[in-house]
Amino acid sequence: MVKGAVLTLLWLFSFKSRRRLALPPGPSALPIIGNVLQMDKRAPFKTMLKLSDKYGSVMTMYLGPQRTVILLGYDAVKEALVDQADDFTGRGPIPLLFKASKGYGLGVSNGECWQQLRRFTLTTLRDFGMGRKGMEEWIQEESSHLVGCITKMNAKPFDPTFFLSCTVSNVICCLVFGQRFSYDDKHFLYLLQIISDTLKFGSSSQGQLYNIFPRLMEWLPGSHHNVFAKLEEMRAFIMNKIQEHQDRLDASSPRDYIDCFLLRLNQEKHIPISQFHYDNLVSTVLNLYLAGTETTSSTIRYALNVLIKYPKIQETIQQEIDTVVGQRCPCMEDKKSLPYTDAVLHEIQRFLDIIPLSIPHYALHDISFRGYTIPKDTLIIPLLHSVLKDEKRWTTPWSFNPQHFLDNNGNFKKNPAFLPFSAGKRSCVGESLARMEIFLFLVSLLQHFTFSCPGGPDSIDLSPEYSGFANVPRRYTIIATPR
Repeated sequence: MVKGAVLTLLWLFSFKSRRRLALPPGPSALPIIGNVLQMDKRAPFKTMLKLSDKYGSVMTMYLGPQRTVILLGYDAVKEALVDQADDFTGRGPIPLLFKASKGYGLGVSNGECWQQLRRFTLTTLRDFGMGRKGMEEWIQEESSHLVGCITKMNAKPFDPTFFLSCTVSNVICCLVFGQRFSYDDKHFLYLLQIISDTLKFGSSSQGQLYNIFPRLMEWLPGSHHNVFAKLEEMRAFIMNKIQEHQDRLDASSPRDYIDCFLLRLNQEKHIPISQFHYDNLVSTVLNLYLAGTETTSSTIRYALNVLIKYPKIQETIQQEIDTVVGQRCPCMEDKKSLPYTDAVLHEIQRFLDIIPLSIPHYALHDISFRGYTIPKDTLIIPLLHSVLKDEKRWTTPWSFNPQHFLDNNGNFKKNPAFLPFSAGKRSCVGESLARMEIFLFLVSLLQHFTFSCPGGPDSIDLSPEYSGFANVPRRYTIIATPR
């Protein structure tokens, strides 16, 4: 009886607070659990999109006790992340990310720490070739290893998942660690499995519950304990690599991201408030390694699923590649001469919608937005799913359609609602690298192989295997027939 009265009072207080603070509208929430019972456990972003039909493009929900404002559609997301960028740079203490990074690193930091780490990371990655010719050559070299491995399959059915993970991860490894790993390196494959398992956990209902009720979940048994234990192994691997770099550090010739960070750390070691310290290095490297491996490799794997599903699209791309590139190694300069290929690759990213919820933002202070007040400590979700499927911005948002990126003359055309990497000051730091990888790897693969699967095109299901934090593509055994 007393508990019921307390819960009722909490609910009434929440209701009155919403009115007083001029919060955006939203569905009624239960005490403690909020709107959790209303959410589609398999795809929470679908519930949010459906509720927006009633409550509009700026909506308040409660994920457990956490007050959350959802931004839906291109106009609202762009207005917040770009037009009011300074107000929306905050990153909330997302429990899963916070525990994995121990509260340090680029992914979860705010204020001066975030600004310094982001500026340093962008500058350093660019210096080592991200978006430039040097990185292009690394990707071309890795493409040759990938083609070689697939050629050895002799047109027999195989699962491409780990080949693609190795390929993409090696690009990150060159940038961060200054080395690549063999595709049959068992420890390397083990680390890639940890990354894959972490993404799947984050997209599972248990992962979502951990983010909503972290203290409760810590007391309960479940796969989350195993995931965090494996992430500790990943951190140990990174710390070992950092130690190797410290032992061989040459101030006159930094080899990679870790070397550059260590040099900056040494320069500022006497500055008490410096953000360049060991904990930030370990967690930022973990951020780059996790984020730069699975999302890009999953996108390329999904691209192969799409091309098998639509063999005529695959054939048209190959004809364009044969005409423009021929047998030589593809390069980024070819992109402007491959408009159909470019359009298909953009549509693959739009349709996959790899991170539908984006990585949530956070109100570091009270924010005025569209006549509403978003109070300090509110979680903010710019729903990228609603942007990439915005019916006002795409002619056929729920169908795979490369014409979204082609004009009447067959030339590539941009669409401002193409935001798979988010937008604004917290957009993905590796966007230019991911774009380069997706283009060069897939053009190289289609130059050398025609892809199919034992069950034929109709056996391919393009809906995700897991949905939550990420839309994880289904895994298929495929056939790569040399051309």
